[in-house]
Amino acid sequence: MDFKIDKKDGYTLVQVLKDKLDTHIAPALKSELVLISGNGEKSILLDLTPCTYCDSSGLSAILVANRLCKNANGTFVLHGLQPAVERLVSISQLDSVLNISYNMDDAVSTMKGQIELNK
Repeated sequence: MDFKIDKKDGYTLVQVLKDKLDTHIAPALKSELVLISGNGEKSILLDLTPCTYCDSSGLSAILVANRLCKNANGTFVLHGLQPAVERLVSISQLDSVLNISYNMDDAVSTMKGQIELNK
């Protein structure tokens, strides 16, 4: 299994379990994200803690999640960026577009805070 999906109170936690978010798992992740959104979930917390590598297909999956949440008036938070992945996000200038959290408690607080604002 490449990722774990947990429905939480008001959001879905998606944890990538592999060390690479690349062409091998990004398409399946995108499909899962679309299904999650299609089932009415507005907010997604994507945890990339184990990922030490990400390529353009991985970035594309991250952007899909962000767009799905934005279109649903929900919240997308990216958590657990390792140095190489963080560099890629920064070089791609996505750090100014995405909600990035470096602490899981902060990520959950951001999710819950945004859920309250969207009520």
